[in-house]
Parts: sequence; structure tokens; C-alpha cells
Amino acid sequence: MRKLMGLVVAGIIGLMASVSWGASVFEIMPAIQEKITQQVWLATGWAGSKVVVDAVLAQNQKGPIPGMDNPKWKTVAESDPIVQGFLTNDAAKFFKEELAKTDGICTGAFLNAAQGEKVAFTEKTGSYIHKGSAKFDVPFTTGKSWQGPPELDDSGKVYEIQVSLPVLFEGKPVGALVVEINASKLEQLVTK
Repeated sequence: MRKLMGLVVAGIIGLMASVSWGASVFEIMPAIQEKITQQVWLATGWAGSKVVVDAVLAQNQKGPIPGMDNPKWKTVAESDPIVQGFLTNDAAKFFKEELAKTDGICTGAFLNAAQGEKVAFTEKTGSYIHKGSAKFDVPFTTGKSWQGPPELDDSGKVYEIQVSLPVLFEGKPVGALVVEINASKLEQLVTK
């Protein structure tokens, strides 16, 4: 456990030191980064929960849905039984319960198995497979957390930041958990 917490602390420190925001108009002030780091700690617990680890291990035994790729995924309706399975399984229910406890700071979560394919999510994702993207590759290959830049959500009014963490089994990454954080809400909290 100490080794795991050491990896998490090292990942958070590295994440804070190496984040590049590019041309984003949302500034990550130190007080906001502190709040993001608190959410990373929280999500680390989610990634280590039995229901999450078990769901990833079970999906790793099956592998991705045959023939499903990201272009095909975009055509699958949210009402489709495949999508509904990811929205209603035990891991998805767990994430919904945990998100509700964050008072709107964490707004979404999705879980990836070893090939980047989905295991569970709180809302349908834009991609089925995230292998090849930093949000999956960094935690899965390094065992460290990752933080993305602030991006406007679909409404164009709220900035969100994605963080991802490894899902570990016997100390090795077997999947990755991505959590979406409402950066606009964090900004309001620290400027009050």
C-alpha cells in the first residue's frame, strides 16, 4: 500500500510540474490545482475499489467488442443495449454514486480495460477505444496519473479537466480510470 501511495504521490507531483496548458483561456491557479489534486486522490480510491478492479479484470478476459472501432462507436445510439450495458453495470453504478458525493465537482467517469476499450461509464463517450491517447497510455504504461488541459464542455460554458489514473492489480496497471472535473466550479470555489 505504501508503494502504491508513493507512486500516486510521485504521479501527482510530476503531473503538477509538467502540465502544459497551451493556448487555453482557462488559467489553472495554484489554488485550483490544489483542488484538482484532491480529486485525483479521491479518484485513486475509486480506481482501487474491488468493483472497479473486478470489472476491468473481467473485461480483460473478453477483450474489445469484435468489429467495434471508434467510427462505428459514434453511430451506436445511447439507447442501444451495448451502450446501456456500460451505463448500468456495477462499476457504472459505483461511479454514479461516488460522483454524487462530490457536489458537482466530478461530473463524469469512464473506465478502460487493457486494450483501451470501455468497461463502464456515466455517460456515453465519444470514443470506444482510448488506446493511443495520453489519457489511457500514461496511466496504463507508466502507472502514474495524467491530467489534461482545460477544455470547454459541449455547452461551451463550462471548463472541464480530465484526469486519469491506473487501475492496478497486484501492483501492475490493468486498466485506466478517467474522471472529468468541473474546473469552472473549482474556480468559483477558490475565488469566493
